[in-house]
Amino acid sequence: MEDRKRKEIEYYDEAAARQLEEEGFVPQVLGSYDKKVLDYGCGNGVHTKFLAEHAREVVGIDLSQGALAIARRNAEKEKVENKAKFLAMDCEKLEFPDNSFDVVFDGGTFSSLDFGKAIQEITRVLRPDGVLVGIETFGHNPLANAKRALNRITGKRTSWAASHIVRQKELARLRQNFERVEVFYFHLISLFAFPLLDSPGGRLMLRLLEGIDDLPLRIPFLQKYAFKIVFVCKNPWRDG
Repeated sequence: MEDRKRKEIEYYDEAAARQLEEEGFVPQVLGSYDKKVLDYGCGNGVHTKFLAEHAREVVGIDLSQGALAIARRNAEKEKVENKAKFLAMDCEKLEFPDNSFDVVFDGGTFSSLDFGKAIQEITRVLRPDGVLVGIETFGHNPLANAKRALNRITGKRTSWAASHIVRQKELARLRQNFERVEVFYFHLISLFAFPLLDSPGGRLMLRLLEGIDDLPLRIPFLQKYAFKIVFVCKNPWRDG
């Protein structure tokens, strides 16, 4: 196993995960309840419950055996263990046959990976009408980048992860590999509420600022500075 993969830590943002569910991206993609879903880089299974609630089967993969053990316990606690299983696997070297999944869900894993290798494997295991749904931090906001630099210096974030945040060039790569790509942008003004989330009224402030975000994030120039993005990519082109 490569050293940088061993060092990577799973990164999840609870507010963005909540938005992903509330905005209806997962129910929209999994509407038939008969989809087989790959929870790509599942970590401790934080997304597994709402995936399993809208799918026929969920397969979570991660390199961390410790995280997978927690994911299994969480699935049992949330009573979705009959629809979810977890496997130790390298996201850049998937061990599944071609055309194995209807949906691949990425909950913030790409910064830990070689993006090109990851997309090549994802498009391979997706069925021809398959969908990739991803939620990632976006790499163009100066304030967020300053915090990432500080986290790298203090050891809270690896150099690899800090330098491989999804940016516009990765979105361009997605458009080369999927017939249709939709990108949704979150957290611009509301980014300022994040340090206050544990303070009294912090979460209420986040909700209010998220509502204000709606207008500026309709402006293409400002979308680049969103902190979080969700992308929905349909119909993979394997030779893209």
